[in-house]
Amino acid sequence: MILKERELLKLTDTITAFFPKFPYKNITIQQLLNHTSGLPNYFWIAENEWKENYPPSNLELIDFLADSSTASLFFRPGRKFDYSNTGYFVLASIIEKVAKTSFSKFLEAAIFKPLEMHNSYAYRFQKDSIRENQLIGYRLYRGWRHRTIPSTVNDAVVGDKNIYATSEDLLKWVNGLESGKLISKESLELMYTKGKTKYGRTFPYGFGFRIKDNEDKIYHYGKWNGFSTAVTKYQKEELIVIVLEHTSYTALDYLNKRIKNIVNNNFDV
Repeated sequence: MILKERELLKLTDTITAFFPKFPYKNITIQQLLNHTSGLPNYFWIAENEWKENYPPSNLELIDFLADSSTASLFFRPGRKFDYSNTGYFVLASIIEKVAKTSFSKFLEAAIFKPLEMHNSYAYRFQKDSIRENQLIGYRLYRGWRHRTIPSTVNDAVVGDKNIYATSEDLLKWVNGLESGKLISKESLELMYTKGKTKYGRTFPYGFGFRIKDNEDKIYHYGKWNGFSTAVTKYQKEELIVIVLEHTSYTALDYLNKRIKNIVNNNFDV
């Protein structure tokens, strides 16, 4: 949306406008944003077809898909909603191509520095240096012990994951997004608008956010390699709940609601 406002791309642009050899045609940026692209799962492609002894970066995987991938689309673009990590890795790759810099440096210049998010960064396994106090993910073992989760061939790809931040920084991000420091109110409205299939059916997902009308909330949960995260904005209460966890905790929705209830029952909001 930042690049759109700079008039460097349009939501109707297709992937092949930026990567002409990309094997999947007629998929727009908007379809990538709201998960109606039908792209296959790049996790499977990297794990089964990538033969190098190092994990691919975004652009290396884009080139590999153009030359080698045998995976088919899950469905024709625009036909239905299906959450796609591949779509968000492709979006980050488009940002790198258009901005002529790495995704990490773009985030730093366009978001982290303006919002003073001093403890946020993108990390690519075997491509970037590990930062001071950088956490690792764990999984439960035999019900009570925790074991570290090793990195995989998919851990040098960014866009769908691998952004490190503190809860304080994420609050700065949500407030910066809402206040107009990053994008216009019109662009934010687009992000908070439910998606539509090519047949006109709506679904509760905008651009990077899930939308739940009956609870008046806009939110997103995520998980990867032991990390579980949740950012939720309750519109009516103007309450933001952020949960960051790194021990494979799975009851994020329950914990989120408990926190909301504690605030509502004990604070004048």
